[in-house]
Amino acid sequence: MKILNTLVLMLISSLTMASTENNDTLTISSSDFNCVLDMEPVRGFYVDNLIEGKLSETVAVANAEKGEYPAGSVVQLVPGEVMVKHPKGFNAATKDWEFFELNVSAQGTEIGKRGFVDVINRFGGNCFGCHVKAAPEFDMICETGHGCDPIPLTPKITKLLQNTDARCGGRYKPTEEDMAILKALAAQMGG
Repeated sequence: MKILNTLVLMLISSLTMASTENNDTLTISSSDFNCVLDMEPVRGFYVDNLIEGKLSETVAVANAEKGEYPAGSVVQLVPGEVMVKHPKGFNAATKDWEFFELNVSAQGTEIGKRGFVDVINRFGGNCFGCHVKAAPEFDMICETGHGCDPIPLTPKITKLLQNTDARCGGRYKPTEEDMAILKALAAQMGG
């Protein structure tokens, strides 16, 4: 099974540089990613759009739970990971999504890694390898029942990670219980 997964990832990697259907591009830098709490909340995750005037379209698709996200859409569950939708033709294998591993601090955001098949989350999972399992009507968005592998975070821990995003200026004050949960999670992740 590992060999098959590796071959699939290699095939997809070779397709990522295919020519695009149009010349539209989306330039993304670390300054595009700020406090997750400043984004629009939808069922436990957050959305935004990097193209002015397109946020309402992104929110509409997220709220509908099905459909194709517009270019510029940003989908984020936890502060250290995000996916961004590029214009059509960017990468057919990923439905034009690009995955990012972020390093966040009170000083801002640094892009640790970005791409398609080689972005690994903090739990050792391949972002694309999980999102590609989402049923087609969900446009690679993973939620319960979408076909993706479950993540090792409870909704409570996910919300705690969102609330304690270092870029948010300390607007959430974690309780002692919250701190114990965060410490245990850091130990689990080897940090």
